[in-house]
Amino acid sequence: MADSKPIKIGLAGLGRAGRGMHIRELEARKDKFQVEAVCDVIEERRNQLAEQLGCKAYANVKDLIVDPDVEMVDIATRSCDHYDHAKMALEAGKDVFLEKPMTCTYKEAVSLRDISKGSEGNLYIRQNRRFEPGFQHIREIMASGILGDIYEIKLRRVSYSRRDDWQTIIEFGGGQLLNWGPHIIDHGLQFLDSPLKDIWSELKLIAAVGDAEDHLKIILKGENDRIVDLEISGGAAISEPEYLLWGTKGALKCAGNKITMKYLDPNAELAPRKLNPGTPEGGFGSPDSLPWIEENIDVNPQKKVSMSGIWDELYKAVREDIPFPVKLDEAVEIMKVVSAAKEDTEFYYAGRV
Repeated sequence: MADSKPIKIGLAGLGRAGRGMHIRELEARKDKFQVEAVCDVIEERRNQLAEQLGCKAYANVKDLIVDPDVEMVDIATRSCDHYDHAKMALEAGKDVFLEKPMTCTYKEAVSLRDISKGSEGNLYIRQNRRFEPGFQHIREIMASGILGDIYEIKLRRVSYSRRDDWQTIIEFGGGQLLNWGPHIIDHGLQFLDSPLKDIWSELKLIAAVGDAEDHLKIILKGENDRIVDLEISGGAAISEPEYLLWGTKGALKCAGNKITMKYLDPNAELAPRKLNPGTPEGGFGSPDSLPWIEENIDVNPQKKVSMSGIWDELYKAVREDIPFPVKLDEAVEIMKVVSAAKEDTEFYYAGRV
């Protein structure tokens, strides 16, 4: 019989992710999670949250990890600390829920996966945008076959910002590759529907104040020859649709909550075409009237799971032994792409394993 008790959480890191997202999402699931302790280097933050939640407060992550009342360590510290903090928790036999990025490098990700295999605790990675409604809906449309064989996908997350916080500093694991990157790379790898064959990348610093990249382009090619072209930028003053798909029978774009599709009527039989090798009178071949269907629809996937629903999946994995939807090997593969994109650039942080 499954254990229905709330999972006792110790939250490390009370910044934008920990305080702004994790706490809010946990408070909405008090039947499944109970915050036993919080930890932050800033005294005012930890004391305020401890009073608000009625839990313990720690200044040191080690003290939170060894707390016998903490069943799972939820890590939302700076990216540069993810590896060390997760390693400590796993070696203490605790379950770990680790905010993206999993680590700062592929080698660290492989090491952490290996440590988890020898731990009494399990490691789960918070790739919550796996449940982004637009991504989910587009996956359903792809599976329907209405667009034919998808041969190229463009993914975009762009804006213009002279950002000046720690996430612009290489030393702390800053840069768009470790910020938005794990989300969009995860989408790209899922969209490939094939093992990864080739990677090409270009990183630039355009508008941010720090020394880390704020503009990047990565092209992924699968063994099925499908291309995923992804771009993340803090230096783009004009935006593009978040998703653009081209298939052999149609195309799709998604911007915000709206999906636009144009595809050949699946119930219409196309007139036969015969190759003409002669010199044309004018134009580009003979006229062709195609039965196009155009649709504008709202993002509304059949499987309705919010991005915060990753907590519900986490609970089922821990209490009901149902496989967590983000496989650990998938999270490691994301970091493989991250490291490949950074290698041999000025943004590579050689101080990490």
